Amino acid sequence: MALAAAASGCANLSYYAQSVGGHLDLLSRQQSISRLLAEDAAGDELLRGRLATVARIRDFASARLALPDNQSYRRYAALDRPYAVWSVVAAPEFSLDPETWCFPFAGCVNYRGYYDEAAARAFAATLERRGLEAHVGGVPAYSTLGWLADPLPSTVIHWPPHRLAGLIFHELAHQVVYVSDDSAFNEAFATTVERAGVRRWLQAHGSEAAMAAYREESGVEAVFLGHVAALRKELADIYDGGRSVPARRRAKAEALAAFTRQWEGFRASGPGAAAYESWFGSPPNNARLATVALYHDLVPGFEALLGAVGGDLPAFYRRVKALAALEPPARRARLNEAAGMLLGWNSGL
Repeated sequence: MALAAAASGCANLSYYAQSVGGHLDLLSRQQSISRLLAEDAAGDELLRGRLATVARIRDFASARLALPDNQSYRRYAALDRPYAVWSVVAAPEFSLDPETWCFPFAGCVNYRGYYDEAAARAFAATLERRGLEAHVGGVPAYSTLGWLADPLPSTVIHWPPHRLAGLIFHELAHQVVYVSDDSAFNEAFATTVERAGVRRWLQAHGSEAAMAAYREESGVEAVFLGHVAALRKELADIYDGGRSVPARRRAKAEALAAFTRQWEGFRASGPGAAAYESWFGSPPNNARLATVALYHDLVPGFEALLGAVGGDLPAFYRRVKALAALEPPARRARLNEAAGMLLGWNSGL
């Protein structure tokens, strides 16, 4: 037991070392956006235009969305890789509940982040050898929850303005409310702020065409999330149905295959589904489905809370902070109750 504990400790020390080293490297590459703009972004007119947009978005976040007015995302870091980090999520073969890892400051979360893709995939392979299903996904940017001033990495600088805005709003929202040990609460809250913020940004700075494109994008996302929710319900029934292991495996494989066929049919009906090509680049599994749920399952409850205060974001933040003070079951119950009321209103009940 002592040897096992020592081995575990060494593994944790190695993980923390790469985390600290990776973030310090990111910080060493940062430059002030205002300075880059004053210096004409080293003569790169395209980059200058993008950085000017980021500066406007960042000012909008604090002035119009009541998000923290600090140095986060007021600096730019040029990276030589496609993602800032790679995230590893894992879940058992017959469960949709993701594994949890606990860290200082951040508490317990449902993922582990690596600055090197090979290291992330190596860790995922160890999880798979334990019989878990794993997913490795690239993460374009992240937040240190206000502990440090986070720079905007080059991995996102060429995104459309509304996606840049959504990313910045989402990450800044984590600095407003963050609950240790409840990733689903944190991510759904930030997703709600992201959506509300993007709509307001487009109303203030976007064209009619940009707003129409965003509505179409949101509609496709709603279809995707609906398909995923139906699949997760079907899988939950399979996993909890008391079947034998071989029977569960057969039923699971059939459900996943039907889900993929259904999405391929939707994709053939219009161009909007192309945004999800990478998601379907590898077969779906419990870990990938858990990642989707993490960001979206509780959003209806948060959106109902935002609607209940007439879209007043500071009032919304106060309500969410009050929720955050509750025990996890009570938090979930309040959000589910709010979501149910929203569904009733939308149905005309």
